Amino acid sequence: MSNLYKLCLAICLSPIGLWAQDSIEFPIITDRPDATESPNTVEPGYIQIETGGYYTTFEQDATTLETLGYNTTLLRYGLLDRLELRLGWNYEQNRSSATDLKTEGFSPMLAGVKINIAHEDGRRPEIGFLGHLYLPFSAPESLRPQGTTSDFRFAVGHTLSERSSLAYNFGGQWAEGQIGMAYVYTIAYGYALNDTIGVYGELYGDAPELASAHHFWDAGFTYLANGSLQYDLTVGQSITQGQDLLISAGVSYKFSK
Repeated sequence: MSNLYKLCLAICLSPIGLWAQDSIEFPIITDRPDATESPNTVEPGYIQIETGGYYTTFEQDATTLETLGYNTTLLRYGLLDRLELRLGWNYEQNRSSATDLKTEGFSPMLAGVKINIAHEDGRRPEIGFLGHLYLPFSAPESLRPQGTTSDFRFAVGHTLSERSSLAYNFGGQWAEGQIGMAYVYTIAYGYALNDTIGVYGELYGDAPELASAHHFWDAGFTYLANGSLQYDLTVGQSITQGQDLLISAGVSYKFSK
């Protein structure tokens, strides 16, 4: 069974599609499928599940690393007005062409918060702040980092017209094996073709303090089945040397507890 087939199968068998509601008081706004996080928070008392799968290939020094993510779940819970709690975890399978050995398991769990700082008002954009910790004890030994890593970013969103919007993030991250902080950025343009289908294009990357910067692009579309259920599909690759292919697909669902 090919890795791409496994990815498609994992998405098609997702149970979330069985839970769909016809209407919801607060329509869904997601942080996937792009790398750009929205400044919006989930309303108090609501739970939002954003999940999917992905396949990437990364080449370095004549060695190709394949990663298949069966599960990229982000759980968002609206605790207070303008404040949400976030938990995330990935189940990944990695294979290197140098050894042809596979490692798989859950990556370190993400735990964090998002705060909506300001709503959009005239020329003032929507502004949010996110912070996450990646907990090493939650991963198996083969995927466990030596210490806790973290990231933070500011998220900004502009409404350009009734059908288009612009969003961008900037912040920093501390990764395993990295000396110093890496500055991160994203910028994404979205356009609604109609009331249910949207398309987007995005540039994103990171610039470590003591290493070369990495830059990527991706593009895709979203399908809003109803106010509480959204599907997505993305393709991309790196602009600088590294990632040769990214394919991602997912589904997001929102409900009140």
